[in-house]
Order: sequence, then C-alpha cells, then structure tokens
Amino acid sequence: MMDFSVASSILPQGLPMPASFGMIPLFAANPFTEPVGVIHYLIVGAVLFTAGIACMTLKRNALGILMGIELVLNGANVNFVAFSSSYLRAEGAPTLGLDGQVIALFVILLAAAEAAVALAITLNFYNNHATVDVDRADDLKG
Repeated sequence: MMDFSVASSILPQGLPMPASFGMIPLFAANPFTEPVGVIHYLIVGAVLFTAGIACMTLKRNALGILMGIELVLNGANVNFVAFSSSYLRAEGAPTLGLDGQVIALFVILLAAAEAAVALAITLNFYNNHATVDVDRADDLKG
C-alpha cells in the first residue's frame, strides 16, 4: 500500500516518526474529489464575480457592461447564500439561518431596479446617438 503523506516523504527510511508530527495527506485539498460543500459554492461565486469584473472592464457596449454588473451581483449572491450555510453556523445558534438568503433577496431587488433604470438610460442614449457604445458618451464634457 502506498503512503501519500508529507511525513513519509521528508523523513528518511528507518527513523521513527515523532508523535506530534501528523500525517497530512497530499491530496486532501483537492476540491474536485470531495463531496459538494461550501467551498464549491464559494468557487462558483468567485468565478461569477471575476467574469463580471472582466465583462465590465472589457466591454464597450452598454448592454455588455450591464451584463457584467449582473454577473458581479449574482456572484455576491452565491457567496452570501454559501456563507449562511448550516455548516458554518455554531451549534445552538439562535438564528433561522436565512441571513444570506435575505441579503440575496435584497440584492436581487436592487439588481432589478438597477436593470430597469440602466436599460431606460441606454434606450434614451440610443435614441440620441444611434449607438450604445459607451465611448461616444461625451455630451457632458466641458
């Protein structure tokens, strides 16, 4: 049987291992071999957040920027719900465990209002300039 531990790879053969020197498996931190837990949701939230930031910075189209904002907000929502997981709560904590879900609901309401206002501004900009390219928005420059 092969032993994939840090302790067996750094101690020479034949020497006794100290009792305080724990056996740490090398493959224990692989998130793809573990059951779905909080870390997987945090990874998905971070990917969504990063994709939204990239979309906001790289797109010149106003609708692409709005999609990036929505991705950032959805990534934050996934993280809020993941942090309110029952795995992270202390035993006997006097809470319903809906803190992250309630915050995510408020963020969804905020995103809906933001999308309505931003789409109205985009349509008004399109009516005035016949494009939604944000680099053309220089009407207020002095």
